[in-house]
Amino acid sequence: MAVVASAPGKVLMTGGYLVLERPNAGIVLSTNARFYAIVKPICEEIKPDSWAWVWTDVKLTSPQLSRQSNYKLSLKNLTLQTVSSSDSGNPFVEHAVQYAVAAAHAKFDKNKKDELHKLLLQGLDITIIGCNDFYSYRNQIEARGLPLAPESLAALPPFASITFNAENSNGECKPEVAKTGLGSSAAMTSAVVAALLHYFGAVNLSHLSTDSSDLDVVHMIAQSAHCIAQGKVGSGFDVSSAVYGSQRYVRFSPDVLSSAQVAVKGMPLDDVIVDILNGKWDHERTKFSLPPLMSLLLGEPGTGGSSTPSMVGAVKKWQKSDPQNARETWTKLSESNSTLERQFNLLSKLAEENWDVYKHTIDRCSPLKADKWIELGTDPREEAVVKALLGARDAMLGIRNLMRLMGQAAGVPVDRT
Repeated sequence: MAVVASAPGKVLMTGGYLVLERPNAGIVLSTNARFYAIVKPICEEIKPDSWAWVWTDVKLTSPQLSRQSNYKLSLKNLTLQTVSSSDSGNPFVEHAVQYAVAAAHAKFDKNKKDELHKLLLQGLDITIIGCNDFYSYRNQIEARGLPLAPESLAALPPFASITFNAENSNGECKPEVAKTGLGSSAAMTSAVVAALLHYFGAVNLSHLSTDSSDLDVVHMIAQSAHCIAQGKVGSGFDVSSAVYGSQRYVRFSPDVLSSAQVAVKGMPLDDVIVDILNGKWDHERTKFSLPPLMSLLLGEPGTGGSSTPSMVGAVKKWQKSDPQNARETWTKLSESNSTLERQFNLLSKLAEENWDVYKHTIDRCSPLKADKWIELGTDPREEAVVKALLGARDAMLGIRNLMRLMGQAAGVPVDRT
């Protein structure tokens, strides 16, 4: 039996940096780019002497990176060890495996724990692949002599081999792999956790809605594994959107993961998982979507990605060194974010109230520059749509300007335009 699970990438439209602190909200959209995890047994049958084993095998394959990592999973304390000392491993998948196994163990009675033990004795064969949109293929496209255009990217084979960032000596923060910033680590972690929990029978993801309690389990375990893997408790918006989809998000209180942080120092994982599953997850999630007839188009800046933790650290350092200006910028950003959200909601409301007028107005505005839109509002209903469009545009420009100023003050390229 093999299980395939996938999770989408994300785009944080509003709430950049602010979403790190409650009660600031962020609007996060899930993308059509998805990360996939395939889980199956290494061995089809259990070997006769395997019941006495205290370790089982875990194999992780990433075809796009041309990498395979082999591990030993302790069936006693659920720790994971690389077989080869030269293997760099993948901390996100490693923690996803440990936390998913522990969660299944915590949820099961004795009979189901015996079944889980049998599954684990067959070994875990995990394959991870991500859509091309998660990575930069600029080098491959240029090497083929093709223009840097969407058509050239679409001509690449699905799940193409990944470009690695070149070593640089100027101190710029870049990850090993050239990424496009769609939240690949969160999507990958969520997909692996979902596939494992379904494979173990701890959740049933075959038929569900976004209100499913099984999705809540996936979310809690994926958040925990992702935070521990990256060495800090982030806002969690990327994992939340990977599990639930587009939403208006307010982060959870970091204390809910205090047990997981203690586990790094030796607290038994079984105890940690119980605390996580029974913890007070106080994040706020409200369904959100762009107004009808609007699409979000993304462009790759060609810089090979950036290190989010490093940039967040620089912004926090600026907040401490210049608190007054930081507070003023923070307040203006929060107001602009709220304005954009209101204008989007208004556009959705106008579309619902009178679809024909809304569609006609959007169709007329779409080929024109913004300074020509106001000329199209020939009756009050069309004028309302145009004013909401202009209000959303002005709010977005204001957000971009404030983010750019914040980046300049903090010394990091928050906005590269």
